[in-house]
Order: sequence, then C-alpha cells, then structure tokens
Amino acid sequence: MSAQIPKTLRIDFVSDVVCPWCAIGLASLEQALRQLAGEVAADLHFQPFELDPTMPAEGADVAETLRRKYGMSDAQLAENQARIRDRGAELGFTFDFSARSRTWNTFDAHRLLHWAGVESPMHQLPLKRALLVANFSEGRDVSDHAVLAELAAGVGLDDARARDVLASGMFADEVRAAERFFQEAGIRSVPAVIIERRLLVSGGQPPEVFVQALRQAARADN
Repeated sequence: MSAQIPKTLRIDFVSDVVCPWCAIGLASLEQALRQLAGEVAADLHFQPFELDPTMPAEGADVAETLRRKYGMSDAQLAENQARIRDRGAELGFTFDFSARSRTWNTFDAHRLLHWAGVESPMHQLPLKRALLVANFSEGRDVSDHAVLAELAAGVGLDDARARDVLASGMFADEVRAAERFFQEAGIRSVPAVIIERRLLVSGGQPPEVFVQALRQAARADN
C-alpha cells in the first residue's frame, strides 16, 4: 500500500509585521499544518498589508497610536495586551510589550519579504518569523535597514544583497501593486489567510479553524 501524498495548497498570508494578531495567526496556521503533516502541505506566500501606510520614518508611540486609532482607554489597552500575550503563549510565541514603546513604518520590511520570495522562496517564512519576533519579542526597529539586513542574514539570505535591495528602493512597485490587489479584493483587516485563492480565513483564529479550512480546501480538489 503506497503512502499518501500530501495535497499541496497555495496559501496567501496577507499581513503586517507590526500586527499582533498576524503573529498569532501565523503561529496558529503553522500548528495546524504540523497537525496535518502527511495530509496537507503548504505553498505559502506572504503578501503585504500596511496597518498605517502614513507612519512616519521615526515611528510613533504604540500606546498613543492604539488609543487614537481604536479609542482605547489605558485599562482596555492593558486588557487587550494581556489577551494577546496569553494567546501567543498558548502557541509558543512571546509578546513582550514592555520591550517596545514605538511602532514603525513597515514598507521596507515588506520590500525585503518580497525580495526573499523572489530570491529564495524557502527563506520567506523564516524571515517573516524573524521580523515578527524582532518587533514583538525583542522590541527592535523593523524599519531600520541595518536591523532588516541582519534579520535577513540570520535566516540565510545574503546580507550585502539585502542591503542593496533596501538602499535602492527595489520592489516598491511590486509591493504597492500587491497591496492594491488585495485591497481591491476586499481585504480590509489582517491577517487574511486565503487558501487556494478562494477560501478566506480572517483573523488570528485557533489552529482547529485552520485545520478545518485546510481539509475543506484539500477535499474540494479531489
């Protein structure tokens, strides 16, 4: 009896690297894929979405930004952060909200991710993970070119090439085009996880929701 061949599914993961629910969504999706090992495999593509494309180069105070954007009180902000921290811990992801006081412009991070997807697709997922950890666990500036190049090198990408991409502005048009595409497709919040270009899972869902969606998509093509 021959072994089952896993069904490979295209997954477009639309997200931002300063979105906590995107970190939760990715950790949850990865847990679901581990549960489905041997049954489902992922052809994973990270797509850009900027929570605030107008974010200045110097960034902005995190708490101030959230209070202004969502009308949160200090108590609501603390409660929200505790909920996110707990959800992350359940999935093995560490949120350290005391490590950072600012949030950053993420356009160059998205350019770097796009380059990774073109240059060496196998490194795009590790780079995405590294960006999320740098921002949420370590409080690093994910708009800083030196930080971005270091993260790229840390997952096996070429440091000098990463610096060239960042300094040159390469892939800016491609990132803008991808952002427009998904916005015009109706994506207004992230994470938005699109399986086989037809099945949408929105938000930082638990692993069992992703398991169900992945199985549904795999069955649909059989």
